[in-house]
Amino acid sequence: MKGLLLRAASSEAVLEMIYLDNKGSISQRRIKVLAVGEESFRAYCSIRKQQRNFLIRNILSVVPARKMRRGA
Repeated sequence: MKGLLLRAASSEAVLEMIYLDNKGSISQRRIKVLAVGEESFRAYCSIRKQQRNFLIRNILSVVPARKMRRGA
């Protein structure tokens, strides 16, 4: 998982993440990883429209974001 975060930070890829916060709430977020540390990482969260800190251990799932399709 940490490897995916590091690759996303270097390539500026957008990820989709399911995250469990410290209060036990689960959220789905689209993020752009900015920096990765030993136990946490900093990312821009498109839901909150701001940079946030996340604990790596609280990630339930993370995958590359699907391309959003616009069509008729």
